[in-house]
Amino acid sequence: MTEANNRINLPASEIRVLGALIEKSVTTPDYYPMTLNSLTAACNQKTSRSPVTNYSEQEVQEAINGLRAKSLVATATGGGSRAVKYKHNFGTVYPVSDAAIAVMCLLFLRGALTPGELNTNSGRLYSFSSLESVQDVLSELSAHDPPFVKQLPRAPGQKEARFVHLFGDMEPDFRDEPVSVSSAGQTPAGLEQRVAELEMQVASLKAILDRITGGGLQ
Repeated sequence: MTEANNRINLPASEIRVLGALIEKSVTTPDYYPMTLNSLTAACNQKTSRSPVTNYSEQEVQEAINGLRAKSLVATATGGGSRAVKYKHNFGTVYPVSDAAIAVMCLLFLRGALTPGELNTNSGRLYSFSSLESVQDVLSELSAHDPPFVKQLPRAPGQKEARFVHLFGDMEPDFRDEPVSVSSAGQTPAGLEQRVAELEMQVASLKAILDRITGGGLQ
């Protein structure tokens, strides 16, 4: 059993599975604990995930097995269902507050986020009273021994610094953090919307060209 003051390094698939279990335990309690099939779907959601993944059930099962070996996931019994179901033990292994677990869940599932983004996206997981309360939790997690999160250097044009979790199997290389000049100040949600709009415009232009050329362009 891992002591609560020891942070475990996890591969990306295990981080995604753990984050999905934490999220669904709060947002869809009627469908929690989760079957392998439902957990795989939760890991591969197209929304509220960064990056978007396409894990197979076998890959998710391997991640579950790895988390079970670390006591972070357990099987659930009872309820009259024959299907094996899984639940997380994050709060047992690491006895931190519900607010801290919500922050860790968002960082597990969405990657680096600012305090404002954490506050905006936390509604279904935990109701923070203010942005300052989010910052207090981040300070608590940063001061943990070893730290659970770390602040990234602020990129040009950013009003807030981003935070990342430190449960990955490699220490983040902050020098490789992308810096966008043209999109400075835009939120991830705004960038996603812009990308979607551009994709729709490209598809529309391609459809027009196909009609003009009789589908001859590839």
